[in-house]
Amino acid sequence: MKLVRWYPLQDWVPPVDILERDGHFVIRAELAGMKREDMDVRIENGVLTLRGERKREETTQEGQAFRTERVYGAFTRSFSLGTTVDASKISATYRDGVLEVTVPKAETAKPKSIEIKAA
Repeated sequence: MKLVRWYPLQDWVPPVDILERDGHFVIRAELAGMKREDMDVRIENGVLTLRGERKREETTQEGQAFRTERVYGAFTRSFSLGTTVDASKISATYRDGVLEVTVPKAETAKPKSIEIKAA
């Protein structure tokens, strides 16, 4: 699995961890402050794409902001999955500000033990 492209003109790029364990890949994207309905996960032509938009919070009349470090706006992250995954079984969950996408490996991509028979 590899990063396909990075969009330098987008508003921000969420950090992503990619792990491999127990016959599947796990992609975790840090999306704190986002709502589930403001993100999209899709697969097309072997490319998994995470897309969404973190919207700026309404300003309050409580005072003037002295520093703003949190980023807002649209993002897109794409990853080439190749043929070694089972795209029909990909699942996604969102909890505590982290989007987790589980990508099972295809049976053909999993290691197999070959029995050695006596000749």
